[in-house]
Amino acid sequence: MSAGMQAGNGAWMPPVYDMTRTPEEIHSYQLLGETGVGDPSVFARLAKWCPDGSAALAQCEDRTFRFLQLPAELLGITVESTLSASLPRCLPQSAPILDYAWYPAASIRNPASFCLVASIRECPVKLLDASDGRLRASYKIVDHRERHVAPHSLAFNPSVNRLYCGFEDAIEVFDVNRPGEGTRLHTTPSKKSRDGLKGIISALAFAPDMSSGLYAAGTLSPSSPTSSNIALFSEDTGEAPVMFLGADDRRGGAGYGVRASVSQLMFNPARPHLLYASFRRMDSIYCWDIRADVSRPLEVFTTAPTSTSGEERTRRPATNQRMRFDIDYGGRWLSVGDQDGGISVFDLAAQSDPGQGENAPQAQAAPRAPRATPIMQFDGHRDAVGSVGFHPLRALLLSVSGSRHFEKAASVAGERSGSDDEVEESGIAGASSAEPDQSPAPAVAVAVTISRERAQPVAHDTSAKLWCFERGAERAGAGRLQVPG
Repeated sequence: MSAGMQAGNGAWMPPVYDMTRTPEEIHSYQLLGETGVGDPSVFARLAKWCPDGSAALAQCEDRTFRFLQLPAELLGITVESTLSASLPRCLPQSAPILDYAWYPAASIRNPASFCLVASIRECPVKLLDASDGRLRASYKIVDHRERHVAPHSLAFNPSVNRLYCGFEDAIEVFDVNRPGEGTRLHTTPSKKSRDGLKGIISALAFAPDMSSGLYAAGTLSPSSPTSSNIALFSEDTGEAPVMFLGADDRRGGAGYGVRASVSQLMFNPARPHLLYASFRRMDSIYCWDIRADVSRPLEVFTTAPTSTSGEERTRRPATNQRMRFDIDYGGRWLSVGDQDGGISVFDLAAQSDPGQGENAPQAQAAPRAPRATPIMQFDGHRDAVGSVGFHPLRALLLSVSGSRHFEKAASVAGERSGSDDEVEESGIAGASSAEPDQSPAPAVAVAVTISRERAQPVAHDTSAKLWCFERGAERAGAGRLQVPG
């Protein structure tokens, strides 16, 4: 039976991944500029699968959304050719894109649900039609100076009737069916207060179970000595935090959060009590069990090399770019890219379990949370891997790459300045080369041009790649999946 197909009793089965060998690259797509040729300044920051797995949308550096051109036969999905061919290649926006989220029930077979919300700088939150980019509705956040505020994070609740938007010191909650203004939840009592969750809400994530109503929020402000920068909230209790998540910091002790900006938060789809978080300029992903003691992480997944004594070496990424991770729908595998183009995969089934519920025995003075290393690492790109994403129905992984580099622009500027210096030196030499018995030649003014052009960044690799983790027999005999209508 092919991955993601339904079992004989009608139950849906998650895709089965073969992690005994390096995955096969089955497709590579190069992002193109406006002229239809490769543009080194256009690369994808983030790419997300449509919930039905029929399309992938990328958030690009040039203020656009782009549909990645992926063959339907590789995705194993049967869709009308007219539907996939009618999708626009590019959806341009008026300003830089901060974040976006697919409507959880979006499907290319259902035009009414095929939409997404996008946060555009200095604009209201937009509900866009994914088929043509039309504006369906807008949700505005206005500050005390009557300026539009664009949130840095977006998330739908599990019931898909509310949209949560995180910005500085607050979360705005909108009724999806009523565009306009929303309800503001302040995460801190005041600007001067040290209590609560302070800073720009950079990440939001809801627990996948419908009953708890819990969601996590993280900020760009690193944790202070008295408070963490990750907190759990409940839809029922409003703006009062349920709990704060700590870190095993030897200098500060348990209870204090990670001293870094939060990049991403995500709950395990199959085990909603596990919360994962990544941080800026850190190659570690922290995991907490919210049923037990949250003052220390349950486990830390790190791609950094370890020494023979088991200590993690101090190797910090030299980029502020977000490296988005993803967890498959079965809750078994976690994948993340790095700034060197590598992709790592962790096995979450081997994760330690502190016990069941609140009455589980707690470890006595555990010095540090256990460190987990990847079970697989492979070279995927020639540049930083901004995001990876597991396909919802097949054992496939999508990765996009690209980051800003100024080496080429700097070398061009250096060549120009060097040529200007040569011109100036030759003029001075001509004035001083007169014979001693002759009168000196009049000084000649030499015009020196200084380049005022701004250095433009370029990317070393702007590709999107599709990796296959299916077993050989399943890949050869897998039939196409029918997209739910």
